[in-house]
Amino acid sequence: MKKLPIGIQTFSEIIRQDCVYVDKTPFIHQMMTTGKVYFLSRPRRFGKSLTLSTIAEIYSGSKNLFTGLWIENNWNWDKIHPIIHISFNSLNYKDLGLEIVLKKELLKIGRKYELLLSETSSPELFEELIEKLAAAKGRVVILIDEYDKPIIDFLEAENLHIAKQNRAILRNFYSIIKNADPYIEFFLMTGVSKFSQTGIFSNLNHLNDITLNKKYASLTGYTQNELLLYFNDYLQEVLPDFAPLNEQQLLEQIKQWYNGYSWDAKTRVYNPYSVLLFFDNRAFENYWFATGTPTFLINLIKEKKQFNFNQITASGALLDSYEPDDLDIRTLLFQTGYLTIKHIDIFNGIYTLDYPNREVEQSMTNYLIATLLNRSALDSPVPVFDVKSAFYQDNIERVIRIINSLLKDVPALLINPQNEHFYHSLVHLHFRYLGLLMDSEVHTSDGRMDAVVKTDTHIYILEFKIDQSAEIALNQIKNKLYYQKYATEQKTVVGIGINFDTEKRAVGNYLTEILIQ
Repeated sequence: MKKLPIGIQTFSEIIRQDCVYVDKTPFIHQMMTTGKVYFLSRPRRFGKSLTLSTIAEIYSGSKNLFTGLWIENNWNWDKIHPIIHISFNSLNYKDLGLEIVLKKELLKIGRKYELLLSETSSPELFEELIEKLAAAKGRVVILIDEYDKPIIDFLEAENLHIAKQNRAILRNFYSIIKNADPYIEFFLMTGVSKFSQTGIFSNLNHLNDITLNKKYASLTGYTQNELLLYFNDYLQEVLPDFAPLNEQQLLEQIKQWYNGYSWDAKTRVYNPYSVLLFFDNRAFENYWFATGTPTFLINLIKEKKQFNFNQITASGALLDSYEPDDLDIRTLLFQTGYLTIKHIDIFNGIYTLDYPNREVEQSMTNYLIATLLNRSALDSPVPVFDVKSAFYQDNIERVIRIINSLLKDVPALLINPQNEHFYHSLVHLHFRYLGLLMDSEVHTSDGRMDAVVKTDTHIYILEFKIDQSAEIALNQIKNKLYYQKYATEQKTVVGIGINFDTEKRAVGNYLTEILIQ
């Protein structure tokens, strides 16, 4: 079996260490042969750096690294060009300052090609490097990785002035690209924040933004077919650890946990980082989410008092916007990978966003509950195991008592008659979290169930309402035929409608009905 390339973002290292490489060279070839200057936005740990590293090796003529890959016999390997590859992940701008490290990096690249550079500012030095390198070695390939990191790293309120300073530095730095066009063979810039026509990119409006381009929807991430093709050996190896699940059932769980990212509302891809860690650890965990949730994001959510991010809408223009001092939560959550595109209204330019998968929704919901209750996100927000035990005993009355107890546990200081939004957010988040931990299969073609609980003998479908009625909740289950997807499971299917009373801070009433015997 080939090794798992965990933590390896360099194409040459993946090949030399005999690691799994999911062949994305057809997409890369399409980019290099049909255009010249590109911008691509993807969340962290989604393969941006590997894409740039692969392109660098192609333009370096490293044919030996591409043996057996699609591009091996579809590229002119004599087509070699000098490369300026700048990765902001590797620059120490936090300690030395952005302008200083940019100049140091440009001088380093110049020395690599035995060029003597004399300019003193980073924009002029960049321009000089491009022109002299093109004159000495031919038209230049420019690859910029994580272009926006010096801004994103300083978005906390106390550091916002640094973010703005870095934005100004980068605006001047990138401003020379357009006029350097005669010297450039290929240009690709990647980042987390999506391409904008304003601010930092005011002089880069000629870039082809392929972030939402359908042709490149699976340029990064793993498709279902790629998962089956490249990781089948690992799938067979971990399968016994998840008995009694069969292969198809395990694949469905992997899909629910780590698939779901989309930039065209059609092509769905897996988070590559989470897939690799899953096969290595043989356990379903929140791998990607655990690599870092920015404090400023959680603080912004708390400040804006927005906690429900299921099925929210945004315009295409909004998703394009990114300004440090005027951040929209929807834009930020989408660009950073916490939300993804579920549907596009192509006639009106309206995007429907939602969590991509169980990993992200479960982790984010946990964080949001902790934020609402002023607790640590490490604390479990709901007595999940007690609830699960009650369901296995078919004791719905006990389930309601446990739900009431967790709601009564809310600190009194957080409750006041004017804070109705707090009630709605807290109840919604608790029930979503409960449903996610009990069963991730809460999607149907007609809507989305609040929670589904499966035991050896029963399937419970829960629907929650706030200050309405249990009848309305139960009728929604029946009218939308949520129960039909479980008709073949040979279990008793029970609908449970629950209404929460904000005045009592408890379940006002609930109704149960056997839907399938």
